[in-house]
Amino acid sequence: MSDISNEWNFFSNYAHVLVCLAENSDARLRDVADRVGITERTTLRLVTHLEEAGILTRLKVGRRNSYVIDPDKRLRHPIEAHRTVGDLLATILSGTEYKKLLQHSGGTKRRQRQQAEVR
Repeated sequence: MSDISNEWNFFSNYAHVLVCLAENSDARLRDVADRVGITERTTLRLVTHLEEAGILTRLKVGRRNSYVIDPDKRLRHPIEAHRTVGDLLATILSGTEYKKLLQHSGGTKRRQRQQAEVR
C-alpha cells in the first residue's frame, strides 16, 4: 500500500497564506510562498482572491505591503458558513498571535469579548 500521508492537508493553501499573514502582516509574499510551499505567483493570486472576497485588505506602506485581515468575515462554503475567518484562525494561531490579529484588524467588541471568555 502506498503512503498517501504526504499528499493532502486539512487546510487549503488559502488558509495557509491567511495564517502566514495573520502571524506577520508585513510578510513579503516571497516568504509566504516559501513557507506554504507554493510559487510567489500563486501566492499573489491567492492574496488577490482573499482581497476580492473582503477577507483581507492590502495596504501600501512605503514600498512594501501590509495586510489587514477581517476576522468577522464569514467563511464561504455552506458547511462552514456559520463560522468566521477569526474562528478558523483562532484554532491555528497561538493566543498571543490571535490577540495581535484582533488589535491589528480593529476586531469588533463582540470578538474581543469572545476571546476574553476563552481565557
